[in-house]
Amino acid sequence: MNTIIRKSMLSVAGLAFAGGVFAGPIAAHAAAPVDAKPVAVAVQTVKPQGEQSHIDLNDEQVANVKAIIAATKKAGLPERAAVISIATSLQESKLENLGHLGDMNDHDSLGLFQQRPSSGWGTPEQITDPDYSTTAFLKGLKQVDGWQDMPLTDAAQTVQVSAYPDAYAQWEQQATDLVTQHWNS
Repeated sequence: MNTIIRKSMLSVAGLAFAGGVFAGPIAAHAAAPVDAKPVAVAVQTVKPQGEQSHIDLNDEQVANVKAIIAATKKAGLPERAAVISIATSLQESKLENLGHLGDMNDHDSLGLFQQRPSSGWGTPEQITDPDYSTTAFLKGLKQVDGWQDMPLTDAAQTVQVSAYPDAYAQWEQQATDLVTQHWNS
């Protein structure tokens, strides 16, 4: 019986020692003071495809970026949805809320996303409302299975059905930077 008790005591002591060796460094760091400064989190999880384009934005375009981000948050979607939305708008309208352009217009395309009333996106008044047009785009995006993990250009193209499906990719870096800059503002 003494041998069993002795072996049990040695086992418990061994476990306690091993636990102290492994937990000691963790416990030591846990006792260290915590730096409460906010940490920037990268929105982008994949490297942008192809060559990237960039434009300088005016106040109206920045306001449209903020409107897209607000609509994305209101829809309960993550930053990635805002990146896809902003990149799409950069390609379609350079983040300008375009009205009817006459002979220069592509069919009846309007607004930030160049959505078409004749394709069922809404009325001209709705499509030229940044909140409405973004919400409509996001509704389409949510219907794309796996949009969160697919390349930006594929997700955008599935919603937009553009004649230039690969063009969205060139705006991914700028869209990511804009979301990083304005998501918490």
